[in-house]
Amino acid sequence: MSAHAATAPAAGHHEPSKFHTYVQIAMLLGVITGIEIVLVYLPLAKWLVIGGLVFFSAVKFLYVIFYFMHLKWDKVFCTILFFIGLVLAGGTMWALLHLFGAEASKPLSSIIGMLL
Repeated sequence: MSAHAATAPAAGHHEPSKFHTYVQIAMLLGVITGIEIVLVYLPLAKWLVIGGLVFFSAVKFLYVIFYFMHLKWDKVFCTILFFIGLVLAGGTMWALLHLFGAEASKPLSSIIGMLL
């Protein structure tokens, strides 16, 4: 018996193609987006709405990076590199937001006007 015959899928068992997987994920992302839109208009507590939106956004982000950016089929090293870059970008954004916050971005003339 050849090695090819041993690795062939069993008769009647079809593995879904990547195209169908992408379509299913796109539909799932559309449903999650619809849930997010409905969630915004529901009379819920603000922290619950924001927490739900953050959660659904994180789920959509993970689906997109693992399937549409092909991280699921890449080596683990590529995933680690991606998340290192993500952490560095997030840290840079956090630092810039605090560095150029509302107090630091006021013009000097308004501060001098307040002192006089």
